[in-house]
Amino acid sequence: MPRKKASLRCPTCRKIVLRSEPEFPFCSERCRTIDLGKWASGGYVVSTPLNDPESGGETEYHSPKRTLQDEPDDTARKPN
Repeated sequence: MPRKKASLRCPTCRKIVLRSEPEFPFCSERCRTIDLGKWASGGYVVSTPLNDPESGGETEYHSPKRTLQDEPDDTARKPN
């Protein structure tokens, strides 16, 4: 059975890139520079975890919680 080569898609242009290529994981210096520019301009951000001092310094990741205000009001849609 032939062995499969390790590859993935360039994060910028989605072209398939082999792990052995010099610009891996990008397909070219151009795509690498575009990606760097997105980081520098704030196009990408890394979210910060919420630290709860009561949990002993454990890092917790929270997703937004839904409230009743987030739910649509069905009574407003019904005709009188």
